[in-house]
Amino acid sequence: MRYMMIMQVDPRTAPDPATIDMAEMFAIMGAYNDELQSAGVFLAAEGLADASEGFRVDFTSVPPVITDGPYAEAHEVFNGYWQIEVAGREEAAFWAKKCPLGPGAALEVRRIHDIADFAPDFTDTPAAEWLAKEQEWRAANG
Repeated sequence: MRYMMIMQVDPRTAPDPATIDMAEMFAIMGAYNDELQSAGVFLAAEGLADASEGFRVDFTSVPPVITDGPYAEAHEVFNGYWQIEVAGREEAAFWAKKCPLGPGAALEVRRIHDIADFAPDFTDTPAAEWLAKEQEWRAANG
């Protein structure tokens, strides 16, 4: 099963970024990523640019409305993520608890749907064609 661990840092309670030793932070996170890779569960990890550089697309109206960031409450901003592949929820929780985050940070951990989650509901329907195409896209793109 694949899981996404989404990092959230609340600037109201996190340390002041000016006081963070970035070299030390990268070394700590690098060691965590190495541990994930050595265990064979690491799929991907990325940091995200500041929310002020982002935008949100709201599909409530037609045409959709774009709002420049920051657009969320401070505690709702995502700062980065990891994707891991593990046996189940318990193993995902194990790795999430090992993440070297500190005060003001949290991880939201969510299972990533697999195409097999949808297949039984759409067998012998027009959607089956699109599920098959998605399998082809995934195979072609690794």
